[in-house]
Amino acid sequence: QVPLKPGRSLMDWIRLTKSGKDLTGLKGRLIEVTEDELAKHNKKEDCWICIRGFVYNVTPYMEYHPGGEDELMKAAGTDGTDLFDQVHRWVNYESMLKECLVGRMAVKPVAAPKEDHILLRLHLKIEEVNVHVFEYRIKYRGKMRITVLCFCGRRVSVCYDWFQTDSLITVVIYTKQKDMNAELVIVDCQDKRLRGEIIVDDYSYLIEVDLDHAVSEEVAVNIAEKIGKVEIILKKKDNIHWKTLGQPWRCHNTFIKRTDRELFYRKCKLVSKTEVTHDTKLFCLMLPKGTHLRVPTGQHVYLKQTITGTEAVKPYTPVLPFLPLDFQETSHHDGVHIYLMIKIYSCGLFTQALDHLQIGDYISVSNPEGNFKKSKVQGSEDLILLAGGTGFTPMVKLLNFALTEVSCLRTVKLIFFNKTENDILWRNQLEQLALKDERFEVQFILSQPTKDWVGKQGKISSSLLSEFVKRSRKDSKVLICICGPTPFTEQGVQYLKDLGYSQEEIHAFTA
Repeated sequence: QVPLKPGRSLMDWIRLTKSGKDLTGLKGRLIEVTEDELAKHNKKEDCWICIRGFVYNVTPYMEYHPGGEDELMKAAGTDGTDLFDQVHRWVNYESMLKECLVGRMAVKPVAAPKEDHILLRLHLKIEEVNVHVFEYRIKYRGKMRITVLCFCGRRVSVCYDWFQTDSLITVVIYTKQKDMNAELVIVDCQDKRLRGEIIVDDYSYLIEVDLDHAVSEEVAVNIAEKIGKVEIILKKKDNIHWKTLGQPWRCHNTFIKRTDRELFYRKCKLVSKTEVTHDTKLFCLMLPKGTHLRVPTGQHVYLKQTITGTEAVKPYTPVLPFLPLDFQETSHHDGVHIYLMIKIYSCGLFTQALDHLQIGDYISVSNPEGNFKKSKVQGSEDLILLAGGTGFTPMVKLLNFALTEVSCLRTVKLIFFNKTENDILWRNQLEQLALKDERFEVQFILSQPTKDWVGKQGKISSSLLSEFVKRSRKDSKVLICICGPTPFTEQGVQYLKDLGYSQEEIHAFTA
């Protein structure tokens, strides 16, 4: 993010979009835009960008863009969909830029594929190696099977089936994916709509139907981890025989890259709001009864709320309700609540709206996203966590996982940067944890300490990192995770590289 001029906040932009001013320059007309026409509008004073087939005049938005004008100019006069997805595909650009809509891109008609038997050749880049992937969709005995075969020898096969008793409907998804677990299965069943998403590596398999008949709110999910079978069990409201499972939605029975799957939201109820520090609160949200969702360690969700008629979206990393101090057994989470530690900014439009939510109010919460893999921790001997302010949030579950389930770790160190002592999140809990587990060490560093502070002070720097970021032995395998404001993270990664740590040894949490 970059500093914005006075009068260029999100609220100022919302006011401008509602002022009636012509922000497209077309006096309300919508046009069909050719590639040649789009390319002409590539200057700051005349900038059009295409996102998912729709063209927007972003010239009026330049000074309001949190990432700065230069970021928008990277896509000036071109299709910016890929760039947008890389940086912030979670942003609701349709709502933010609806008054800037120029029109739709002119596209050539594409011949419709043949029914039942479809062969698609895709070009993907997997682990820096270009390979061809063939995707077959074959209808067989009422089932739809999707198989992806790679030349590298990798094979993934996914299909589903369903059956019924007098009182139950059971949807079975066969993935043949070893180590399938509850974090890889997301189910939502509300108002007769069933949506089940299965994560297979970096891919997403989806079933999505309007059910033939009504079911109760409770949904059960059974997982056979070793063979990758997932059962979604629904209870019929009426004991009648179903002729079909239901009517499929557009993306039903698809298997695509996870990053290409549209974000899905459900309404969650605010059940508690607890003060953590003078400006940070712990929000507890309750999932709907028909939802099965477990946010994996190191991943985040997006909150979406409507502010003065415009949808706004922000990413947050779920935490635990507290830091468990007993690591003899794996801590069990109830699977019903999501805890978010959120700093309330006095001038922050989004967080102020969050803070004004009352107990019992609802807010939209997305499916989890993120590229962190727990296997990175499982292969390490030293885990070093660098956190700046609320960049501490992804470290909470990571600490719990590391100290609970990773026996090969020799040391776990948290280096926690804050402005003042009053800003330190869960200081007492972290100090108690350091006393409880000899593998764990915490170091607090303040940039604006009082004269009574006897600990380390300063901002993130090469000299501070060289003092605290060390391997337990010369050849030990280390993983360094870093999270905080963008400048903190970017500078920290560069300092670590300057100190000789490789890219494979560093994971930066970004959203």
